[in-house]
Amino acid sequence: MPTYQYACTACGHEFEAIQSFSDDSLTECPECKGEIRKVYTAVGVVFKGSGFYKTDSATSNTAKKSPAAEAPKPAPAPKAD
Repeated sequence: MPTYQYACTACGHEFEAIQSFSDDSLTECPECKGEIRKVYTAVGVVFKGSGFYKTDSATSNTAKKSPAAEAPKPAPAPKAD
């Protein structure tokens, strides 16, 4: 469950509350019973593991080609008259 930060507009008291997404927002300060508001802050996100970088899935131009792709094609057989 997410943790939300609240701040009282009357007394300045700041606190956190763990609430479900479906719960209503809190409206009353536990200290002075004044009106409170949610405080929004930036959240840092870190993606770990393979597949998150451009170089993880890109093929390199210097990658070795398969031997079948590099083999010369045989010359066509001469036509019989």
